[in-house]
Amino acid sequence: MDLKQLYLKRQSTRKYSDRPVDDGLLREVCALAALAPSAKDSQPWKMFAVNGAKAREFAPCVQLGGANKWTDGCPAFIVIELDREKSDEKIGERFSHGDFSGNDIGLLAAHMVLAAEWLGLQTCILGIRDEEMIARFLGEPEGSRFPLVIAAGYAEEGYPVREKDRKPFDEIFRSIK
Repeated sequence: MDLKQLYLKRQSTRKYSDRPVDDGLLREVCALAALAPSAKDSQPWKMFAVNGAKAREFAPCVQLGGANKWTDGCPAFIVIELDREKSDEKIGERFSHGDFSGNDIGLLAAHMVLAAEWLGLQTCILGIRDEEMIARFLGEPEGSRFPLVIAAGYAEEGYPVREKDRKPFDEIFRSIK
């Protein structure tokens, strides 16, 4: 699949089949995503694949306030942890007082969902999550940060593939000469 087709095909999926996801495939998605750029190449992230029966136990971690109930049927998740120590090392922060970790995590997530789609998996990026519950589930220290979770699996047969609903391009783009 060429790059344009990949961009056009990828959508957020919220209904998954019960088809299991191979651990090796999740590992490959994460390996490709790890090639994402980051400020000063700091790679301020860790990734955890939660699969199979453990995914069903994990689902309440992303159902804060009753949201995302559909994740009860999600066969796998990839949890992104922000490695703050790596993030703080970035030289850009010393000069601009900027925090680039959000950019870095966003780039990782974008690479991840596109890699997953290219490898035949569908995904949904989840921002609603209980970070304390996730830390306990993963055995990570209290106070660990988990800015995004990616639901992953195979879309339920017949799941709607929609044409991208985007603003007119000329409304969001200008060329300055």
